[in-house]
Amino acid sequence: MTDAHTPAAPTPEAGKQWIVVDTDTGIDDAHSLLYLLAQPDVQILGITTIYGNCHVEDSARNVAYVLGIAQQPGIPIYGGAAGPIEGEASIAWFVHGHDGLGDRGYVRPDPALATGSAADYLVRIANAHPGQIDLHPLGPLTNIALALEKDPLLLTKFRSVVIMGGAGPYPAPGSAVRTDANTANDRVAAERVFGAPNNDNVIMVGTNVTGGAVLEEHVTALLLDSDLPSARFAGEILDAYCDFYQHKSGRRVSSAHDGLASVILHRPEIVTATLSGPVDFTPDNGSLATRVALTADGSPLAWGTPDGPSTRAVTGVDYTAFRRRFVHALAYGTTRDPIDRAGTRTPPAGWPCGRPSA
Repeated sequence: MTDAHTPAAPTPEAGKQWIVVDTDTGIDDAHSLLYLLAQPDVQILGITTIYGNCHVEDSARNVAYVLGIAQQPGIPIYGGAAGPIEGEASIAWFVHGHDGLGDRGYVRPDPALATGSAADYLVRIANAHPGQIDLHPLGPLTNIALALEKDPLLLTKFRSVVIMGGAGPYPAPGSAVRTDANTANDRVAAERVFGAPNNDNVIMVGTNVTGGAVLEEHVTALLLDSDLPSARFAGEILDAYCDFYQHKSGRRVSSAHDGLASVILHRPEIVTATLSGPVDFTPDNGSLATRVALTADGSPLAWGTPDGPSTRAVTGVDYTAFRRRFVHALAYGTTRDPIDRAGTRTPPAGWPCGRPSA
């Protein structure tokens, strides 16, 4: 992987939502990037890469490929951790393909990485614009934990930290226990991140809600039928995603885990319910259940509430509004959609991020 200066880092533009994305760029991560890149009121200042859905080198190649197909190549890419703080990296090639994009044969040259590590960049950008940037982790939390070693107050310096990971509160009796790969891939990092000081600005978009963000067969067909190169690409990798997910339901459908988190980051008015509390960690069925330490109805756990800073878990979502915005952005490269009515609601009280004020 080349280590050289990329084109000059973008100058933050007034009136836009400033975002830094930390990603293990697999299929749903690529869809998230395409969604955010389509927003006229969003500016991605930088992208940090991490292992998980693929190796970290492939994550960087995939970021550059997505930026190219979206015709926005000027965003700097920073190389991140190749594995967890303890143990070996777990790579989900069986879901995302060996290249992270479904093994559809895309030519992805090594990009020129910006100078410095992902962790160094996170510390630098947060301190340069305190309280103004939204951090959006979509993979294992290793880069964030390493940045916390350099600046223990890092999370307080972002406007928000919207994490695709965890599983919400404890499930109702008789419901399935949900886990997620992102926190399971580096438990040490997850404990450090969810245990770090924050300003009530850490949002957990967990598998309790992302599992319901289902993209059905007609979405793949719509994207594949498009004349827009980025839309066809989105359809091709979505079709590859379904090679794995069809065995979950017997249909070629899949959940937009990262996509839902990105729409919530940008348009939090689609959130209909949340619960807030400290986070705990329970090994479960070979994975890790990372949960806000409350019952499904918001009551304290039978053994009491652990100490720790509060995280807000999303527990309810308007999936119709999500799909309308997300699919329109992937299919047409914009969300200037006359049928979009997500803005008729306001975000939950005290929500730390979303579109900038007019």
